[in-house]
Amino acid sequence: MRKILIFAVVMLQLAACKQTTKTMERVNPLLTDYTTPYEIPPFESIELGDYLPAFEQGMRDQMIEIEDITNNVNPADFSNTIEALEKSGALLTKVSSVFFNLNGSLTNDSMQSIARTLSPLMSKHNDDISLNPVLFKRIKAVYDMRDQLSLNPEQAMLLEKTYKRFVRGGANLNLDDQEKLRKVNEELSILSLRFGENLLAETNKYQLIVDDSSQLTGLPDNMKLAAAGAAAKVGKEGKWMFTLHSPSIFPFLQFADNRALREQIFKAYISRGNHDDEYDNKKIISRTVALRYERAKLLGYETHADFILEQNMAGNPATVNAFLDKLMKPAVEMATREASQLQAMINKTGSNFKLEPWDWWYYAEKLRKEKFDLDEEQLRPYFKLENVRDGVFAVANKLWGLKFIQRNDLPKYHPDVEVYEVQEADQTHIGILYMDYYPRESKRGGAWMSSFRKEYVDNGKKVTPIITTNYNFTAPQGDQPALLSWDEVETIFHEFGHALHGLLANTTYSSLSGTSVPRDFVELPSQIMENWAPEPEVLALFARHHQTNELIPDALVQKMINSGTFNQGFAMTEFLAAAILDMHWHTVTTNVELDVESFEKESLAKTGIIPEIVVRYRSTYFSHVFSGGYSAGYYSYIWSEVLDADAFEAFKEKSLFDQETAALFRKNILEKGGTEDPMALYVAFRGKEPDQNALLKKRGLR
Repeated sequence: MRKILIFAVVMLQLAACKQTTKTMERVNPLLTDYTTPYEIPPFESIELGDYLPAFEQGMRDQMIEIEDITNNVNPADFSNTIEALEKSGALLTKVSSVFFNLNGSLTNDSMQSIARTLSPLMSKHNDDISLNPVLFKRIKAVYDMRDQLSLNPEQAMLLEKTYKRFVRGGANLNLDDQEKLRKVNEELSILSLRFGENLLAETNKYQLIVDDSSQLTGLPDNMKLAAAGAAAKVGKEGKWMFTLHSPSIFPFLQFADNRALREQIFKAYISRGNHDDEYDNKKIISRTVALRYERAKLLGYETHADFILEQNMAGNPATVNAFLDKLMKPAVEMATREASQLQAMINKTGSNFKLEPWDWWYYAEKLRKEKFDLDEEQLRPYFKLENVRDGVFAVANKLWGLKFIQRNDLPKYHPDVEVYEVQEADQTHIGILYMDYYPRESKRGGAWMSSFRKEYVDNGKKVTPIITTNYNFTAPQGDQPALLSWDEVETIFHEFGHALHGLLANTTYSSLSGTSVPRDFVELPSQIMENWAPEPEVLALFARHHQTNELIPDALVQKMINSGTFNQGFAMTEFLAAAILDMHWHTVTTNVELDVESFEKESLAKTGIIPEIVVRYRSTYFSHVFSGGYSAGYYSYIWSEVLDADAFEAFKEKSLFDQETAALFRKNILEKGGTEDPMALYVAFRGKEPDQNALLKKRGLR
């Protein structure tokens, strides 16, 4: 008996030890309720090994929620089917928002490996839902009786978009075609991921190392300082390094006297993804285009563009093509005149070479100085990043009373990131805003806005948004602060407009919240903000010399105004050619994989783009359309510019900060998200449909 008792005691002790060990085991923070302020993701607690288990659990949870909907014995109705589906997948959404945002702004080999593992799993998971016949039957039953349901406009839109999403996802296809669609979707998801990874690797690997200071003539001191710092970071002290990141290459093209080096870095930039090596994107493009066409045909559309544009304001490829053609002709005419002026400037210096694309920025800058007595570098000292940021905040405060309080106590994923609490004028909490300014090898290029959490209503309680904006500006060097170019100033205003769209959302359903609108409407809130930036009244809010605190002189502001349409032929032509190239790729009617270089050459020949200008995005680095969700939609930036030019006229007709106009814009555009037809929302704000002449006037084309 004594032995038995001793054995029992030992076993109890072992069990207690195991339980103690178990309680000490680390808990995956992605699988628990966040205890952070405002339930912000606890970035510092999340480890790489947390992601896959959390994704797997999120997918399992959502499939259980889908089964609950399909097994419901009650007849399908809006609440037990449409709203239940909308609310499903909360954990998966929570995990995805953290992982995919950080994979864009703080990636590494392990993150990319996880993304490659996830891609087919997520594709299958989404298809398992979209192609669930019982679920679709219930959705269709609710949709068929929609006229009898007395739904409010937002509910009606959720029902409409849910039904169409399933139809467009293949719910009406036979089983054989659904299986084909699954394979297409899976392969496309992998190709998109690989395209982006290749482009990041291509951009990061290039280094132009200069070891002779005489080759740096023409470059501003701040740029040389940044280049020296970049070289030192890679162990090349005493030298200068230039890269293909925007803060490096474009000022180099603009100011470097050394023509041979301009040519070298320019050609490296436009050949990214086109070296027939492990990072080559040509086969990815040809396969992607073929698969997109195959999917469109499976779903009953003539082309991929028809499939995409059905949901946009434009409606169809013919409308987009006519719109782009109307703009391209005057843009090319203006660009041709600009090229002649630049060639004349070259000839005047005694040189006899022909203007080439790597010369354009350089001589355009010289011409700007000659015509308007304006040097881009004259402006930069007045655009200290922190001042511009505060200026953007001030504009939002004047328009809507918004307050931005920096919060150093909140979690952040990188030391460079700034975090702000956004409040109403009465201090009501609106949301959280992250601002990530500087480039790094772990961050993709460009600028963008996204969300760690969208705004929505859960059981009668408003869930506030967590928004992030990302940039690639030159970081401070030594005692030198980050000084922005005018283009970068506009970029902050642009992305901040997207952020406002997310922050000020006031909808019930997450899938309709904020930027969940047609692709050719989403740029309206961002692009309209750019219009405030050059207004003298707004410049007075932030344009102060970083050393003297002197307000930007009126004479310099006037020079900016005078040069407002300078180089617009170039800007419009390079953009429009890219938009047309996008449309050409996505109106192909064959699943035969095409030769990328030949197709691109033929496409650009049709646009009429002059040889002195290279299309803004060549196919192999056109990440917007092959990795970023803008396929058959790159035109949307200029389409939205029609809207923003006309919308800003509404303010100019009264006053820059007219409270009534601002309230109408917030109520009908920023708050509504995708809850109503975009043109109806625009008319509710403006009182009429937009006038294209406002854009032509703004761009100097009329």
